[in-house]
Amino acid sequence: QVHLVESGGGSVQAGGSLRLSCAASGSSYSIYSMGWIRQAPGKEREGVATLYTGDSIIYYADSVKGRFTISRDNAKNTLYLQMNSLKPEDTARYYCASCTGICTISRPGDWAYWGQGTQVTVSS
Repeated sequence: QVHLVESGGGSVQAGGSLRLSCAASGSSYSIYSMGWIRQAPGKEREGVATLYTGDSIIYYADSVKGRFTISRDNAKNTLYLQMNSLKPEDTARYYCASCTGICTISRPGDWAYWGQGTQVTVSS
């Protein structure tokens, strides 16, 4: 079992920045895919970014490319999402997710382990 706890959400004006953190515990050694997935009210879940621990390959959704950066601190078992140039359409609850195999941002339903989420609100 993998336990994920997010932090770092909040309210910010458009153009601002936030950094989300996700602390992993439990059987975190078994994780191959780690990612951030968001869900806005009334919308489907959207994969934002994925990092594959085996080879550190990273993928981003087109909507966040050039603005968001996913990274990982192996020593702290912590995943980060640096979000810059935030837009009102980035407003959503952001979830940290992981799985032991290859999971992709195009299929949020495949991810096995989820945190409780952290709210990000961007005002215009």
